[in-house]
Amino acid sequence: MNSTHPNIDIDALLPRGRAALASESGVPSRSASRSAWIIALSFGFGLVACGSNAPVPGAGGGSGGTSTVGGGSGAGGSANAAHGGTGANAAAGTAASSGGTTAMSGPGGVSGTANGGANAGGVANATGSGGHETLGAGGVAATGGAGTSSGGGAAGLASMGGRMGAGGASGSANGGSGPAAGAPASGGSAGTGSSSVTCPSTVLKSGDTNQTVQVGSVSRTYILHVPSAYKGTSAVPLVVDFHPLGGSGSSEESSSPYKAQTDPEGVVTAYPNGESGPSGGAWNVGPCCVANVDDIGFAKALVAQVETKACIDTKRVYAVGFSMGGGMSHYVACHAADVFAAVAPASFDLLTENEDDCTPPRPIAEISFRSSNDPVVPYAGGYSPVVTGMPVTFLGAVATFQKWAEINGCTGSPTATDSNDCQYYTSCSGGVQVGLCTMDAGHAPGNATIGWPFIKQYTLP
Repeated sequence: MNSTHPNIDIDALLPRGRAALASESGVPSRSASRSAWIIALSFGFGLVACGSNAPVPGAGGGSGGTSTVGGGSGAGGSANAAHGGTGANAAAGTAASSGGTTAMSGPGGVSGTANGGANAGGVANATGSGGHETLGAGGVAATGGAGTSSGGGAAGLASMGGRMGAGGASGSANGGSGPAAGAPASGGSAGTGSSSVTCPSTVLKSGDTNQTVQVGSVSRTYILHVPSAYKGTSAVPLVVDFHPLGGSGSSEESSSPYKAQTDPEGVVTAYPNGESGPSGGAWNVGPCCVANVDDIGFAKALVAQVETKACIDTKRVYAVGFSMGGGMSHYVACHAADVFAAVAPASFDLLTENEDDCTPPRPIAEISFRSSNDPVVPYAGGYSPVVTGMPVTFLGAVATFQKWAEINGCTGSPTATDSNDCQYYTSCSGGVQVGLCTMDAGHAPGNATIGWPFIKQYTLP
């Protein structure tokens, strides 16, 4: 949020006045004098497991081996990392079994060395990494031929174990050792990747850069933050972190709790700048708080541009934000669920004026952080005229929780409140969840130690 703005009359915005806000129990303790200002203005309202798609050679075909698709060559023949070779003897099968990480990306995606050669009993992709491919719903495993002797035969089914979501990609262990020739190999665990991407040849340096993207006839700006842990050789998630009313990308970067959680994982973050409305930098979430601005178009264009600059897992793009930045996080979940996999808004609700327009094309995971003593966005909801000429009606924390459960086709009752004062709808369409964490912190950002682990587990289908 932007914590310095001499032109705002705090007492006029909030009838309780500066003195009452300064003594408000639970208002974030950054300083009593700043809290009143923060509350008033910040209504703040305040490509995967990428690397390379090129084939990686196997360990060699051995004498007499043959190649069906590429692969490295051994003495007397060539082996193939994706399909292996039909070794003529036990030596050939053994060599091929250890090889290769090449993937094939046909319909549904076909995994690594499912048909690699085998020795007695067969070893299917025991050491290969399985490559990077798009898997269909549940993953598609290739089936090897039945090995009939100690030499030459391919191993049996290289099953793709682990957590396979629709479109999820395989991880580093795509098979295991087959207990007998022709028998299924034990499944490996899936990775976090999704569709195959080619990482840009130029690796972004760590640090912050100011970026511009064209949205129709308007040039929009954002800060692109690249942490030192980003290496540019494997795909990472992207987080878009929206600032509060009157704030900026720079102020959000300096105050957001998410960077401390995402930087160590090499996650790239974008901090967009809202256009100026009656109360400064703002987002257009329907009835408020800046008119005639296509912020959904901006969010999508920003993501598309970052994906050309950094090695981004396109199925793991997330939105977070505080106060009105939380409102924008709700809004992209409603209107850009084809781009964003999950969202974590804080100190904002769905609005009575825009809830009926919230019709995402798929279920999308959402977790809200709301304070029971928030004087700017009341926990119970209600009318707010904070932005001149653009009044809104907050749906309320619990009603927003229930509305997202309805949108996502959740059934049953939410879980009991846990030790973090969070509760969840867990039986929802598409395997998503909806969460509400209740704080006692006034008008405050969410808890990133809860929000980040929650959203990062979800990928686009």
